[in-house]
Amino acid sequence: MSIDQAVSTGLPVRLATATDPAAADPAAGNPAPLPSGARLLKGERNWWFLGPGGVARLRDRHVTSDGGLRPEAERRLQETGMLTPGRISSYALTVLTSTHCNLGCGYCFQNTAQDEAGGSRPPRIGRTRLTSETITDILGFTERQMAAVGLDKLKILLFGGEPLLNPRGCLELLERAAEIAPTSAWMISNATLLTPSLARKLSDRGLTSVQVTFDGDRADHDRIRIGRADGGATFDKIVGNIAKATEATPLQWMLRVNVSQETFHGVDSLIDRLAATLDPARCTLYFARIGDVGVGYTNSLLHTGELPAAFTRWQRRALDLGFTVGRPGARQTCVTCGHTDGRYGAVVSADGTLASCWETAGKPDWEVGTVTDGYRPGGETRDRWIACQDLYRYDEDARTLARFRDSVDTALLDYLQETGRL
Repeated sequence: MSIDQAVSTGLPVRLATATDPAAADPAAGNPAPLPSGARLLKGERNWWFLGPGGVARLRDRHVTSDGGLRPEAERRLQETGMLTPGRISSYALTVLTSTHCNLGCGYCFQNTAQDEAGGSRPPRIGRTRLTSETITDILGFTERQMAAVGLDKLKILLFGGEPLLNPRGCLELLERAAEIAPTSAWMISNATLLTPSLARKLSDRGLTSVQVTFDGDRADHDRIRIGRADGGATFDKIVGNIAKATEATPLQWMLRVNVSQETFHGVDSLIDRLAATLDPARCTLYFARIGDVGVGYTNSLLHTGELPAAFTRWQRRALDLGFTVGRPGARQTCVTCGHTDGRYGAVVSADGTLASCWETAGKPDWEVGTVTDGYRPGGETRDRWIACQDLYRYDEDARTLARFRDSVDTALLDYLQETGRL
């Protein structure tokens, strides 16, 4: 994920403390450059190294005055596996089971325009549903892709629109996918249609977790995340459905909290409300400042000012109430859209067309192939291959965003260490 994938529940922290190589050789040489995607953060009492193989705690003696790794520290990190990316073990398949949605969120990246009447029905991408015939084509394509890279496990993301507008397609896809490879699955859903019975059926077929979004506390959420048909409130319905599905299944929950100028002031009370109504031990909280992705949408809340301190406060409160908060990690290439040939994963719309990323799935003129014919040649798709963050627009430069993320992630790692949670 990132998000992340889409975002994800975060990397497990594999904590290692480097030895003291520099103590034996004060003139330890020039600083070693950080590996691609790695991060070196200065905490309150130590440094944090976030590499492709995990997180390590370093002391001042392992880092140069200009913030680089000393060569011997790099060697120890290499020996302990911190510089080695994890092996890709599963093919990542995202399938839109329905491109339609029963909510009318004005900022949705699948909207093609704003609702001219100012209501809850913004026009969307074309409406299609996954069929048995298309499932056959998708699984045939998936088998060929997996064989080409030697992968024998499958991880499916049920996506939309709202995937549960086509529950039969979700269930059939998972059931038939298990016939070609060991399969696990997760889903991004608004949860308004998730009944205990349907949750049990999905869980029995390999669904392990569901990501659900909240737009601030109840009042803000019910003003923003509204029913498409009637503009009605959805907060209590969503929370109730999650609670009932939790009782009926072993499903885990990723609760994404969208942060904007519209929701900022309600996040503190939202965390407490969710803790009082759901089982925090089964939930991961993820706070996300919304990028300007929707047609005509602007988020004026910047990554400066009080936002870093607010993210830190929210994360600490969530941890103290028993929620999981995703661990920071290195910047890593998305398995699906980070490889321009779709080598380790694919995004398939309900009609069988291929997109590089879920951001462009179902959008006209962004197809990069079909499951029947495969990917088009790279020369034809180069301008259509969009990675996870390419369509998110911010009013700040990359350095400002990096400072925000580094500040929040450092504070989280410090607090996890301080409270014995590492």
